[in-house]
Parts: sequence; C-alpha cells; structure tokens
Amino acid sequence: MTSPFDDNRRAHRGGIFGGLRASFLTGLIIILPIGLTLWLIWTVVGWVDGFVLPLIPDTFNPEKYVGVNLRGLGLLIFLTFTVIVGWIGKGLIGRSLIRWGESLVKRTPVVRSIYVGIKQIAETVFSQVDRSFEKACLIEYPRRGIWAIGFISTSTRGEVASKAGCEDPMVSVFVPTTPNPTSGFLLFFPKADIRELDMSIEDAAKLVISAGLVYPDEFEPMKIND
Repeated sequence: MTSPFDDNRRAHRGGIFGGLRASFLTGLIIILPIGLTLWLIWTVVGWVDGFVLPLIPDTFNPEKYVGVNLRGLGLLIFLTFTVIVGWIGKGLIGRSLIRWGESLVKRTPVVRSIYVGIKQIAETVFSQVDRSFEKACLIEYPRRGIWAIGFISTSTRGEVASKAGCEDPMVSVFVPTTPNPTSGFLLFFPKADIRELDMSIEDAAKLVISAGLVYPDEFEPMKIND
C-alpha cells in the first residue's frame, strides 16, 4: 500500500539522481574534448618520435647523455628538418634538384603512380592558395523552392566550366550534410543563382551541425526566413 509520502520520496530520489546524471553528462562534455585532444597530441608526438629518433645516430641523440625519454624531441627534429628542406626547395638550386628528382621518379612505372598520387593529396591539403572556402551562401537545392546552405570554394574553371554550357560565370559550391559537415556534395552553380550570406563560415557550419537549432547571435531565425 502506497501513501503520498512514498510519492514524495520517489520524486525526491529521482530529482537527486537526475541532478547527478545531468552533472555527470556536463562533466563528460567538458572533459572528453580536452582529454581526447591531449591524448591525440601525445600519441602523434610519440609516433613521430618513434619514427625519427631511430634514424639519429647515438652520438647525436641527446637522450643518450640525459638518460631520460625526451618526449617531443623527434617532433622538434622533424619540424626543423622540414623547415630546412622547404627553405632549400624555394631556392634556385633546390627547385632544380626537385625537378631533376621528379623527372627520375616519373620514369619509374610503379613509383610514379604512388608519388603523383601522394603529391596531389599533399598539395590539396597543405596549399594555402585557393583552397579555403570564401563565403557561406544559400542555393536552391535539391530543387527550386528548397534552400540549402553551401560554402563557396572557387570559381569553376577548366573543362567543367567550358562544357557546362552556361553563359554566366559558374561557382563551385560545397553543400555539407547534417550533422557531419565534412561530407557533402560538390555542385556547380551559375553565380546569379547564388545568394551570399553575411554570416561567417564558422557560424554557417554551426547552423548546419545543429540542424538549424543554433543561429548566429546577430541573425534571428525570423529575419532569415523573411
């Protein structure tokens, strides 16, 4: 047989556990990104150390004299070596050596395919020219009357622009998916069909990731819909 006091105790007990659960989830939200970021950095540094340090002769390895595992020493050596190679590669002699080496590689059947593929990926990822999104925009996709957020990447060039048969200049637009904006579709639109947004790329990405729940502070949903 139950009584009103039992209901009060049950509600009070649920309130305590509910508060603890909410605090636990909030703590996870705070701790997980920090912990995973630190773990990832620590793991990457250790991986680079494990790859670079065995290549260094013991005579020049500071760990031999210190007697302690210097975490990050291999990464520091790798960064220094990369900067030196880049500095040499920008000079006349360095560019000549690179062209001569690439000419040898491109004459080797199997190595040629591997090298060209890796070079294209590296240039795409690390190049700082025309590789970042310019602005956020609105496009009618997947049909007229339905609007989607996109990111303007570059002006459409080459064979795509010439064979599209469009008189107006065309723009390459990346349309992200929700809630994972790293996947999406590459579309080519006439510039006249694109409506550029005043919000930043970051704010537009937040809007996509949150499925329309998080709007930039300076923009109200009603104003955007109007």
